[in-house]
Amino acid sequence: MHRNIGDVAFLYVVSLMVGAGSAAVAQDSPNGELIYAQDCARCHEASLPIMPSREALSEYTPEMIETALSGWGMLSEAAHLSHAERRAVAEYLSGRPAGSYRAPLEVISANAYCSVNSSISDPLAGHSWNGWGAGPTNNRFQDNETAGLTASDVPRLRLKWAFGVPGVAASGSQATVVGRRVFFGTRNGMVYSLDSETGCIAWAFQADAGVRSTPTVVHEEEGSTVFFGDSHARVYALDALSGALRWATEVDEHIDAMITGGTVYQDGRLYVPVSSLEESSAIAPTYECCTFRGSLVALDAEDGEEIWRTRTIARGAEPTGENSVGTRMWGPSGAAIWSAPTLDPENNRLYVTTGDNYSDPPVGTSDAIMALALDSGRVLWTQQTLPGDAWNVSCLAQGEEAYNCPESEGPDYDYGSSAVLTTQTDGSPILLAGQKSGVLYGLNPETGELIWEQRVGDGGVLGGIEWGFATDGEAAYVTISEAMEKGPGDAGGISAVDINDGTLLWETAPPQDSCVNRNGCNTGQPGAVTVIPGVVFSGSLDGHIRAYDTATGEVIWDFDTVRAFDTVNGVPAHGGSLNGPGATLVGGTLFVNSGYSSIGFMPGNVLLAFAVD
Repeated sequence: MHRNIGDVAFLYVVSLMVGAGSAAVAQDSPNGELIYAQDCARCHEASLPIMPSREALSEYTPEMIETALSGWGMLSEAAHLSHAERRAVAEYLSGRPAGSYRAPLEVISANAYCSVNSSISDPLAGHSWNGWGAGPTNNRFQDNETAGLTASDVPRLRLKWAFGVPGVAASGSQATVVGRRVFFGTRNGMVYSLDSETGCIAWAFQADAGVRSTPTVVHEEEGSTVFFGDSHARVYALDALSGALRWATEVDEHIDAMITGGTVYQDGRLYVPVSSLEESSAIAPTYECCTFRGSLVALDAEDGEEIWRTRTIARGAEPTGENSVGTRMWGPSGAAIWSAPTLDPENNRLYVTTGDNYSDPPVGTSDAIMALALDSGRVLWTQQTLPGDAWNVSCLAQGEEAYNCPESEGPDYDYGSSAVLTTQTDGSPILLAGQKSGVLYGLNPETGELIWEQRVGDGGVLGGIEWGFATDGEAAYVTISEAMEKGPGDAGGISAVDINDGTLLWETAPPQDSCVNRNGCNTGQPGAVTVIPGVVFSGSLDGHIRAYDTATGEVIWDFDTVRAFDTVNGVPAHGGSLNGPGATLVGGTLFVNSGYSSIGFMPGNVLLAFAVD
């Protein structure tokens, strides 16, 4: 599994509780207690591994339950629930009165919306951070002009405005900024377009499920479109100015399929990575594990029609035997693509990184970097950096209760971060890839041959290199997580690696005291990294966003987001752990998503904008 380990205990039981029987509840007035009685008690009172008690569930906030049921961590049994049914379950489990937990837009005041009399002639004109990596090569780098500030400005960054995200307890997608518009998705499926200067709402759209896929904006003669995916493996195309739906298409029929990585656009085509939560489903002894296969799908950006699809595992799953309770088992499976593809149009190539196998037998394309032909999806080369890595959530259980755990039991050291295409000092291209093993690799992008490798962390189920690193063309700036394997003060840290030969230039250890008297705190740094000339930005599970000097690793700016904020939209908001989305920096403003409630980390629901005072 990748990252989903954080949701296993809570999200698995919630998804079981709201199975197919709840469809009988009327959609206009669903009864959370009835849904629970029909579908929860049988699993709730069973002795399944890693399952919280009913009493434990009552301690969750409705926002945490809504976040789970809207898709991030939701398993197949809950996929059919309406938004109203999700809120009813959230109310009942958290002890809220029926009807008290309102839809997201119901809690936002009318004055939070931008004036229709705005004098901005073209709100999409100007500099941008568009998509996951600020460009198709996923360098996560902004020059000074586009960033709108220099290294000397960074210590003077101050909070400009805060936007409270209703109904969630964890951050959704990274923010995309194009001109005066900010686009981002949320864990309950809301997608917002805000004014970058004021934080007012230009429009809001309700997707079918949670959105953590970074939006991509495309300008064409017939208009501008914003693309993103949701946790039901649906891809959406909206009018970027109005939020009106242009088309939506499902790119994978597997019930556990989802889209976590950002989509990437090139020459009329949209490239979509497909991942899944099936390795979490595998915790149930009666689940037939596993059949999902990761894929990269090319869509016609005009109408959403599929052009080509490449599976990361060429052959489909077949029965491989039975587990200890007699449930049929399947394989091969897995090799999800969790992150945005990296494009090299000049050479007709794109690059993806893959996850682990969910079941036996393991294959040669898991835990790997793959190069595909941009025009056809044909596999050009594969470089597997860890053979035999087969793992699913049942491996966390002990002894006989690890019903569906593959023979190798992991170690679950797959790839969650995008590959990065850049150029070395001598002008030759190099492809960088960072793995959860804690190793950063440099590869020949034409052949996949390994040029160098550098260990920067010990690795683990929740680390080393998690969601993304950055490069300024001289060094790669890499953070380490290991938040499951190590405690506060030991987990985390950031390193600079010379992209020419893999030499370790410097290391900065995690802070030792930032988690004192702070429940759910860890110093791991799994979130994506952002760099401008002279400064690298990294968020941490301790709730801090920090800026480091790229030459020395010294911290030059530090903001603690774990606090309550007055928000421009009137929604109560609080910061928490930072994970997943990296900072977005453009036009003099730094945008940061704060809050990550999984695995007991600190919840939050705020998008923060910083500028020089």
